[in-house]
Amino acid sequence: MSPQRPRPRLVVTHQLPEPVEARVTRDYEALLNTAEVAFSPQQWLERCRDRDGMICSPLADVLSADVIAKLPNSLRIIATNSVGYNHIDIAAAHARGIVVTNTPGVLTDATADLTWLLLLGAARRASEGEAIMRARSWTSKLLGTHVSGKALGIVGMGRIGAAVARRAAGFNMQVHYLSRSAKALPDLPDAQCHTSEDSFWPKCEFLSIHLPLNAQTRGFLDARRIAQLPRGAIVVNTARGDIVDDDALIAALSDGQVGAAGLDVFTNEPNFRPEYAALSNTFLLPHLGSATLETRRAMGYKVLENLDAFFAGQEPPDRIP
Repeated sequence: MSPQRPRPRLVVTHQLPEPVEARVTRDYEALLNTAEVAFSPQQWLERCRDRDGMICSPLADVLSADVIAKLPNSLRIIATNSVGYNHIDIAAAHARGIVVTNTPGVLTDATADLTWLLLLGAARRASEGEAIMRARSWTSKLLGTHVSGKALGIVGMGRIGAAVARRAAGFNMQVHYLSRSAKALPDLPDAQCHTSEDSFWPKCEFLSIHLPLNAQTRGFLDARRIAQLPRGAIVVNTARGDIVDDDALIAALSDGQVGAAGLDVFTNEPNFRPEYAALSNTFLLPHLGSATLETRRAMGYKVLENLDAFFAGQEPPDRIP
């Protein structure tokens, strides 16, 4: 009888849903972060010592080139528990021969649902109304913005953008999207593609951002583009905070060019710009796009699919090229 194969050794940087964590500890020799504390860089690297792989999160970890250069030679795979991977220096990981995977396709509906929570909350001044009620006060003078029948502009018509657009049908909204070319969207026959920014921005009574973060999209929603929106437009961002120029959006919220904003993501989160909290016309959430039990479990299982395949000598289904 051959000796039992040793279990791969993992470091897990953040808490996982209970059934996912149970599978991790069953199938791997795992060093867990049960306290969900932030480690110093030195503590973090010490926990990686002699580990074969890592499960990380954009909310807990920044794997810069400097950090990756200090990882032990034993560590051969980084599985991020997220769709986005801008918190990892992919080129540095590949230079070290480290495989990186993510979790696409499992948080589409959760993020699209939350987009609509933000859109409606911002339009109907829900944050102000709830604060009034919690103060045991009352007013019926919080006049918001009508949603039904308006025009919704979408930047980033991928899985999540298309899911947001499908939900717009229930509000009889006209959907416009910005793209280099029209996309095959058989279930959205009336969605209008704009290949020119000049025609797109003036249509956006509501604007929902679903771009990936990269060098081209950082600071994409800037003062020039905001100035082309209809006055009083409502902006929603559930993608990445760095896609928005904070100075430009805060100025536009302050002078009324943007009527309200619903934001789930922020530059330098959790240390977001205090002006957003000080403004009455913002509806703010702490990066809850994927925060449902069902979605977080599905993400965790997708992480494990990638790890299981890698350690079995197979191609991980969600390897980042």
